Amino acid sequence: MRPARASRGAVEPPGSNEAEWKVVPPDTLTGRHRMRVSRTSITRLSTSLAIAIAFAESARAQPANEARYARATEEDRAIKIETDRLEAVIPRKAPRHWMTGIEKGSFLDKATGFREAGDGLMVVDWLMEPGSDAHWPDEVIAPDGDGVLRYRWYENETDPERRHYAVMAHGTSHRKRMVEGPQLCHRMKPVRPEVIRGRDFVAVRTTYRFEYAAPGRKAGSRWTQLVVFPAGERFFLLMDQVDSVNDSPELFLRNDTPGCIRHEKGDTFSQVYLSYLGGANGLRIPSSEFLAPFPPDAKFGYRRDTNRVPEQFIRAYRLRDPKSGKAGPWLAGLTLEPSVVYEAWCSQRPGGIVVMIEEIHGRPVKAGGSFRAAHVVGYFDTIQEMHRVYDRYKGHTGLAADPAHWELLK
Repeated sequence: MRPARASRGAVEPPGSNEAEWKVVPPDTLTGRHRMRVSRTSITRLSTSLAIAIAFAESARAQPANEARYARATEEDRAIKIETDRLEAVIPRKAPRHWMTGIEKGSFLDKATGFREAGDGLMVVDWLMEPGSDAHWPDEVIAPDGDGVLRYRWYENETDPERRHYAVMAHGTSHRKRMVEGPQLCHRMKPVRPEVIRGRDFVAVRTTYRFEYAAPGRKAGSRWTQLVVFPAGERFFLLMDQVDSVNDSPELFLRNDTPGCIRHEKGDTFSQVYLSYLGGANGLRIPSSEFLAPFPPDAKFGYRRDTNRVPEQFIRAYRLRDPKSGKAGPWLAGLTLEPSVVYEAWCSQRPGGIVVMIEEIHGRPVKAGGSFRAAHVVGYFDTIQEMHRVYDRYKGHTGLAADPAHWELLK
């Protein structure tokens, strides 16, 4: 699948907003004008011209936007990203928590000093589909987490504690199974992402082929994640794409958008915002709603087959300092084409974690087919700002980058 290009997404290059200094040469003055200029005026004019020329040369040597930058430092373990507004880390191996997406604790908003409050951003799991895996033979079980295993579904569990956790984690209304694995965030082997350096952005492209398949399926579907960090912005853009080697009636990729929230009685966040629930203005949920565990299908859930596809799909939480209680920015994930969301939930699991899982596509796929989703993830001061950025980029599902530019694709 290679849709046509839709809209240019690059920010303006450094220097494009520079003030242009135009000094009128003395010989453009008419003789009549020269006769009327006194020596004092000439002296003052010459001084003014000299100052203007010197200032212009200084302005050209030090452009007004020279502080705008985006750079990547490649190290053996990870790639460190820094722009004038953000810092982030993308792991290559030995991650601090998960292997995919933006590494836990590394996403820094330079304007406020806040970092994300979860286990990383845009973390990716398996390729999945609806259906039961109860009939799978015992040999598909992977006790160490590698490969493909039976989904943690309450009907698969006999131990009461495991059964309760399965209900809290995945609910009881929409049974699913794995198609290909491993769960990338847990078990992806070391990778060598491609770093793309542009004039006003830096991008990182990671690809990986799933290594294990469910009974009757093939392994080898390719996952691609492209992340673009533009200079001058408090957000990045990201695309996940899957090129499938299997047929499926409803294939989907599971991820965390923007990411989970670790907390103790709501100490790290004050609110959650979901644009697609609660009417035209979305739904604001106080942190007090997340003090006790509840299943994903109990409240705050979304399914494309039971909900109206919204105009915008935004999920965000308002950070706060756990020590001082100081309010921080919103950290939001904007899925730019709402119709790609198959299911999404925002639920409290046992263990002090709010999960914000999102599943993309969930439609028929044939071997050789592809699907993808594009997102904006970052810091915002207000909900209105999130919506303005959404309107700027809405309707896109793809992302491309080369050293000349980056662009969103439809």
